Amino acid sequence: MTTYIYFVRHGIAPFSHELERAGGASLSEQGIADAIRVAELLGNENIDVLVSSSYHRAKETVTPLAELLKQEIIQYDELIERPIASLNYPIPEEQFLLGIEKSFTDIDFCMPEGETTRQAQERAIPVILKLLSDYAGKKIVIGTHGNIMTIILKYFDSSYGFEFWKQTSKPDIYKLEFEDKKLRSVERLWR
Repeated sequence: MTTYIYFVRHGIAPFSHELERAGGASLSEQGIADAIRVAELLGNENIDVLVSSSYHRAKETVTPLAELLKQEIIQYDELIERPIASLNYPIPEEQFLLGIEKSFTDIDFCMPEGETTRQAQERAIPVILKLLSDYAGKKIVIGTHGNIMTIILKYFDSSYGFEFWKQTSKPDIYKLEFEDKKLRSVERLWR
């Protein structure tokens, strides 16, 4: 049975260490405008269920679609972004990017007090597998984040990693086709 997952990476939102602990920042004006565009792009896809990370920026990116479809958004804390390192551990951007890159080649690597790729998969993949079971044959939108989206894709296809993550945009949309629980194809819909 064919099931579709539409990963919607969140729109632009300012990053704040303080806000990240409380669900992250809300979308910027551009992020809000892009969320409306996401709704326009997916509004005719016959979406059956809307799911999101519990972080504000992910929920807000799929909220216009939920309003258009008159559907609720089911939130999962397990789908929040992967913490690369502790928010108490300031990291220069170059070191941050090197840490992300290494985490995709060594799935047990993490920066101080961060989460490994393996740990992120262990919390997120059970939710994805449950969604594929509970909504088999349906179309599922998931409001998500770049790193956790790539980590989930890597679970189903090991070719996904740092280079894929690096080329994604905010927002971004990927349509995944599953046959039962096997990933068959991935198509980028955001233009």
